[in-house]
Amino acid sequence: MAGLEPLYAWALRAVSRPQDALLCALHWELIRHGYRCLGAGDQPGPDERKSELLPAGWEANKEVYTLRYKSMDDARELLLKAITVEDSMILNVMDCSSQKVADVTLAVADYINPEHLDDFHKVYKNMEELRTRITSGIITPLGAPSEKAKKEPEAEKKDPDLLQDSDPLRLPPRQPAGPRAPTWPSPSSPFAVGGEDLDPFGGRSGGMIVDPLHAGFPRPGIDPSSGIPGRLPRGAVPPGARFDPFGPLGAGRSGPDPDHLPPPGYDDMFM
Repeated sequence: MAGLEPLYAWALRAVSRPQDALLCALHWELIRHGYRCLGAGDQPGPDERKSELLPAGWEANKEVYTLRYKSMDDARELLLKAITVEDSMILNVMDCSSQKVADVTLAVADYINPEHLDDFHKVYKNMEELRTRITSGIITPLGAPSEKAKKEPEAEKKDPDLLQDSDPLRLPPRQPAGPRAPTWPSPSSPFAVGGEDLDPFGGRSGGMIVDPLHAGFPRPGIDPSSGIPGRLPRGAVPPGARFDPFGPLGAGRSGPDPDHLPPPGYDDMFM
C-alpha cells in the first residue's frame, strides 16, 4: 500500500462516501502498473500532463466517475468509467487505440469500512483481493505497459573474448577430449628406435617388437578384433590392443611358396 497513503491523505477533503475511497484505491493500482492520469471527463482539457495525483473535480459526479489515463511509454490510453449502482461499483475501462474493453464489478462493502473514511489505516480491507481483481480484470486483459529496456553495463557491451583475455586469473578453456591421431615418425630417424615400446597407447613406431602390419608406416592391415578365419574368433583380441599375428597372413593361401620346394627331378642321377 506504499504510495496510497499519501494519495489518500491528499484527497481526503474530497472523500465523502465509501465509493470515493474505493476509487482512490483503483486509481493507485493503475499508477502502480505504469499509467498516469491525464484528467477527468471524456475529452482532453488544456495543458494536460501526466500525473500520479487525481485531477481536480474527480469526485464531482457521484454517479459516474470518468477519468483518462496514459501509459508511461505513450503506447496506451485508457478511458475509465466507474458507475455506482447501490452498494456496488461497475468499472468499465476501454483502450482508446485498440477499442478493447474490460469490465469488473466490485462490492464496495468488501473493501471499504464506511465508518472509518477519515482513518487511512482502517478504511481499507481485503487489499490483496482488490489488487488481484483489478489486475486480472483490467490490467491483464488490456495489456500492461512495457518497461523501458535498461541500459547494459559498460562491461557487457565489450567483446566477451577481450574481457576473458584481460583477466590474468582466468584459466584457458579446456579442450574436449577426442581421439588422438597417431604420429608416424620417419623410420630413418635415430630417435624413433624404441619409441613404440615407450608408448602405452601403441600409436608410434620404432619398437623392438616386430610389427608386420605397418612396420613404421601407416597402411591398412588386419584388424585382429574382427577375427581371423580359422585362427581367432571375433572379439578374441580387444580393439586397439597390440597384436603380433602368427602364421601366414590372410586366408586362402594354397600351400607353401613354390620357391621353398626342391626343383623337379633333383634326385635323378642322370640330370
